[in-house]
Amino acid sequence: MPQPVIGCDLSRAFLDLCDLPSGRMQRIPNTRDAIAEWAETLTPDVLVVFEATSGCDDILIATLTERAHPFSRVNPRQAREFARATGVLAKTDRVDARVLAQMGAALDLPVTRPVSPAPATLADFLRRRRQLVDMRKAEKLRRHSAGHDDIAEQIDAMIALLSTQISVLDQRIKAIIAADRALAEQAALMSTVPGIGPTVMAVLLGELPELDTLCRRKIASLAGLAPHARESGSWKGARRI
Repeated sequence: MPQPVIGCDLSRAFLDLCDLPSGRMQRIPNTRDAIAEWAETLTPDVLVVFEATSGCDDILIATLTERAHPFSRVNPRQAREFARATGVLAKTDRVDARVLAQMGAALDLPVTRPVSPAPATLADFLRRRRQLVDMRKAEKLRRHSAGHDDIAEQIDAMIALLSTQISVLDQRIKAIIAADRALAEQAALMSTVPGIGPTVMAVLLGELPELDTLCRRKIASLAGLAPHARESGSWKGARRI
């Protein structure tokens, strides 16, 4: 008997669900109460498949993790290529949910290991740090064409403020790593590698939770550092990451 699979298409407002092999479709609100009520109906053998959708899947992941329920969080590009390979060209919430369910039924998708709270919190602070760094970079570019001393002073003040906030975030990020045993152990190991400073180390810890579970080749590919071959017969195209 095939493993039951539920494909889940996510948006900020709703979850569209497709249950295989029954093919039943349903839509529920993307809220903690609604997802918790739906999760109570799941049997342990059901695999929930959804795309990695930043900002939309937090409640779903937290709910499934609390119940130790298996799920597979797949690359959106992989899901779209599977849809095209099966002849599905339309793209709606219901269609996407069905495609994800079919993908889970057809492929041996790996069960996603839930991220512990510390790396998830670290990733949040890293995201905010990156936003502030981008804002500071934009202000520095504007400084060159300020045109008036008063405007230049305002820009300088904003740059100083952003630099201060970035420094505060750096200290908070350092404290998050030190407070978690697993992160602290990984950080101590990474610190022995030449060229890895505090910022790179924090990014690796917060945004590559798979670091201690995959081989070096898969990690390089996941991080976008491994060029993929493009060859056919005697033709050899440029490799791309």
